Amino acid sequence: MLEDDRTGADNARFADEAYGMEDGYEDNPTGSLTDDLLAFFDDGKTYVEAEVAFQKTRLAFTLRKGRNGALFGIVAFALLHLALVALVVGSVIALSPLLTPMGATLLVTAILVLAALLCVRMAKRRFSALSDAYKDTRR
Repeated sequence: MLEDDRTGADNARFADEAYGMEDGYEDNPTGSLTDDLLAFFDDGKTYVEAEVAFQKTRLAFTLRKGRNGALFGIVAFALLHLALVALVVGSVIALSPLLTPMGATLLVTAILVLAALLCVRMAKRRFSALSDAYKDTRR
């Protein structure tokens, strides 16, 4: 015979054992509401602690990489500045035989001032456009 010859009581006991239930098992397997709330609070606390630890690690990584990137950016800016100073000095020296040293200095200075004014004007336009874009959303 292929069927189990267990009785109904045996089947119930078998089901209880299969699901880890013992004799005298209560209808409320999770305990009281207070226990559930405390467990929920502990789980939330654990989650928050893990999230804080993760964010600290991420911040340390970002600062380390960002610091190195900023350092290279500063060095690049300093080298570019030195190159521009060399260009200006070289231009004054190259123009000196044609215009006299004072004339060459004034010409190079005038060109640099005009370029600076042009850059200021372009920056002002860009900032005005940005400001105009946000005027509509300030309500």
